[in-house]
Amino acid sequence: MLLMDDLFSTARPTGGYVPLAERMRPQTLGEVIGQDQLLAEGKPLAVALAAGRPHSMILWGPPGVGKTTLARLIAQAFGLPMIALSAVLAGVKDIRDAVAQAELTRVQTQKSTVVFVDEVHRFNKTQQDAFLPHVESGLFIFIGATTENPSFEVNSALLSRAAVYVLDALDGDALSLLVQRASELLDVKFSDAARAQITAYADGDGRKLLNSLELVAQHAHSAGVANAIDEAVLRKVLSENLRRFDKGGDAFYDQISALHKSVRGSDPDAALYWLCRMLDGGSDPRYITRRVIRMASEDIGLADPRALRIALDAAETYERLGSPEGELTIAQAVMYCAIAAKSNAVYTAYKEARRFVKEHGSAPVPLHLRNAPTQLMKGLGFGKDYRYAHDEADGVAAGERYLPEGVDVSFYSPTDRGMEAKIAEKLAWLRERNAGPKR
Repeated sequence: MLLMDDLFSTARPTGGYVPLAERMRPQTLGEVIGQDQLLAEGKPLAVALAAGRPHSMILWGPPGVGKTTLARLIAQAFGLPMIALSAVLAGVKDIRDAVAQAELTRVQTQKSTVVFVDEVHRFNKTQQDAFLPHVESGLFIFIGATTENPSFEVNSALLSRAAVYVLDALDGDALSLLVQRASELLDVKFSDAARAQITAYADGDGRKLLNSLELVAQHAHSAGVANAIDEAVLRKVLSENLRRFDKGGDAFYDQISALHKSVRGSDPDAALYWLCRMLDGGSDPRYITRRVIRMASEDIGLADPRALRIALDAAETYERLGSPEGELTIAQAVMYCAIAAKSNAVYTAYKEARRFVKEHGSAPVPLHLRNAPTQLMKGLGFGKDYRYAHDEADGVAAGERYLPEGVDVSFYSPTDRGMEAKIAEKLAWLRERNAGPKR
């Protein structure tokens, strides 16, 4: 467990070596590069800070975009002490120690304590639950940082008590500004081509950019080329990793978007390319499998229900085999989904049904559909005249009504692609039967 002063005491050292990323860590919110969608005037975090009311939050974004720095600066802005925990190293005992420290702080200063948990997605349910009573009591202002979707990785109870703020990968302008500031500090100069290349290499990760700049600057000074760093110098220093320069600065979420759209567009080659780009870039295969499962439901649906099963099988197989063997099954699922017949009819119907339910009141369940386990309920007419479909011709209670009184809606419109073409025929037949007289 680290107090804020301990964690960031090397940011402005009095002596000794400190990495460039620490030397350039912002000391005020005004120095933060990027994240205007949160910090610009009128944006969510700016409004919260201006209101002077600290609250628990989850900072969700890719590596190297300032989550840790932002947590520290938020604590500083509210004048609150901060305790930092790493979910990779900490356990329940560390949480208990944090509680004890926060309680002592409250007695001495009457202030809450900001508890920052880096990589909160690595905490298990028990560890996450340990924060709940202290968040509710106000002892803790909880700030969690995660690179994974909190909807999947953070307990719903903790998630419901925290605002979620999405941090973006740093764009080209933000990275270029970092290069400019770092170059002045390191006393080096880059050619335009070298600047563009090392910015692309960072792939939206500010920490990766600064670490790379430091390596290049050290070599350039020792080689006497600090004022003329070109692409040849970059190749020499960053040789192994230069193969990833073709990323062109794409953000992580742009790549998963490209994968999803390639599958939706039925292009298996492009889908396989983006899958390999993400795996090569270090993306968690489990994250990719979750997205493939989503694709199978959102873009394929009932046109080919086998796609969902294949996606689930890929996720299960990866858990058994791990990397790299298990990645082949993910590729198989991606290829199948790309080739499969496409339909978003279920996805569209689901969204429309959700919208309808939200906008309309809670219509009562018709009496004939209600459960009647007791004589009292039967006496009130529950379940009366319900028609058991299996006892009727073709297993269909033709003309029976299953929606509430006064609710006449149709959400699902199957396409004529894949298995949905057969479903459309069946649905037309059912509607024709239901339009006729009761049998």
